[in-house]
Amino acid sequence: MIIAVQILLLILIIGSIIFYLACAVCTRQFFASTESVTENQDAPVSILVPVCGLDEGAWENWSAFCQQNYPDYEVLFGVMDVQDPAVPVLKQLVETFPDRGKLFVGLAPRGINHKDSNLSYLLEESNQEIIIFADSDIRVNPDYIRTVTAPLADPEVGLVSCAFVGYDPQSVGAAIASFGRCVDFIPSALLARFVDGGFRFAVGATMATRKSTLANFGGLHLNRIGSDYNLGKRAAMAGYRVEFCRYVLESDTGRESIGEVFQRELRWARTIRYNRGPQYYTMAFCYGTVYCLPLLIMSGLAEWALALTLFTMVIRYTEAMATIFSIGCPKLIPWLWLLPLRDLLSFAVWAMGAFGQGVYWRGRRLRVIEDGLLTQWE
Repeated sequence: MIIAVQILLLILIIGSIIFYLACAVCTRQFFASTESVTENQDAPVSILVPVCGLDEGAWENWSAFCQQNYPDYEVLFGVMDVQDPAVPVLKQLVETFPDRGKLFVGLAPRGINHKDSNLSYLLEESNQEIIIFADSDIRVNPDYIRTVTAPLADPEVGLVSCAFVGYDPQSVGAAIASFGRCVDFIPSALLARFVDGGFRFAVGATMATRKSTLANFGGLHLNRIGSDYNLGKRAAMAGYRVEFCRYVLESDTGRESIGEVFQRELRWARTIRYNRGPQYYTMAFCYGTVYCLPLLIMSGLAEWALALTLFTMVIRYTEAMATIFSIGCPKLIPWLWLLPLRDLLSFAVWAMGAFGQGVYWRGRRLRVIEDGLLTQWE
């Protein structure tokens, strides 16, 4: 029995080493590419920002949307609760940028997914054909609109998305969150692009599309978890290309605790499970550094197990460094001592994400049922 378990661990570790190397290559190739993109000829754009609560750095995040190096655009902010602490800040923002900002408050829920419910109102109020769905906790540079809409100049592109990281974490929890996005999510997403022959999902931090194109692949679904992932999937199934920008957004991870990071990532894990089905379980080949610990114990710290563990750690750190430099996150380097803890947390999230239906989202407990649909937790 012990030998059988050791063989299984060896298979998982070797598979993980191959995974780490493949991720490093795919990430390096993607960000090193100099492929030119035709600009979208400054077509008018609507940015739609659903807001719930007042995140750290909110004013800086939101004002950046209103100070774009772009001639013709509008920024629509939507808030469901009239008592939301974000409302006074947004009112001041709209007064500061009256030619750009618009605020809509008291948007009654149209579905269980409050974010997409909020966006559905903003979509109706927007005036432009090209739209950008943007999360409220990202910070963008002045060329954000021009960058994320440029691929839409190609009519075969139906959806454009961006990854996001915390470039300068200020706490252990924030660094753990940043590593999850930088050295786990982005490389695995780029590997999936290689395997699938293109992106078949999107990331909700930013999604740019056309209203007509959005209608062609079914519009917003107001009772689904992982609607961003599902939008990308439906866009690809409708025959459109889904593109990712090489511009990686800055997401303010603030001073999150490890518990808060775990809770959010568990929601993401269950989202992936319901959207990707059996493919979720192939992620078992992503945690080689974690499998080394039981292998060391079961082998009695045998020299071959120690050598394999050292080799696995070297490959993992090589992949992490390659990704950090490819994306341009040098301020993560001082936090690299946390990488083994990050891997342990990722494994725990994946293992728990393989079971259960409950998720927490902005203070709400929800249940995920068949096909990724959401219901209230009773």
